[in-house]
Amino acid sequence: MFDRLEIGVLPPGPRFGVHLRFWVNGEDVVAGAVGEGGCGPFVSEVLPVGRPSPLRATSEPQRVELGEPECTGGCCGFLSVVVQRIGDIVQWSDWRVPYLEVPPPEFHFEACRYDAELARVETDRRRHVHT
Repeated sequence: MFDRLEIGVLPPGPRFGVHLRFWVNGEDVVAGAVGEGGCGPFVSEVLPVGRPSPLRATSEPQRVELGEPECTGGCCGFLSVVVQRIGDIVQWSDWRVPYLEVPPPEFHFEACRYDAELARVETDRRRHVHT
């Protein structure tokens, strides 16, 4: 059985600009690994204009930062994961988490649904962010 990914574009707040949140199987992966006051990655970093997103899974494994705690990643560390396509599966593995946090489990997404969710959020990004 595959895991289910939902990516949300969150509006800017008093402290953070427009950023992303990742829900896997209904659970907020960022809040679970960096705490409620933390932040997901900025849209401009993970959904760059004019080049592929680091979230685009290929056969070459790539480490992607997905969040940081309220104190900032420079203080306690970032939440990051290795993203890789293995046949018809996109795998998130080899988590690195902020100091004293518990890493999420390895996730396996059906590649066609993963690609569709990423395409959806890229379109959503264009509606919410002025570049």
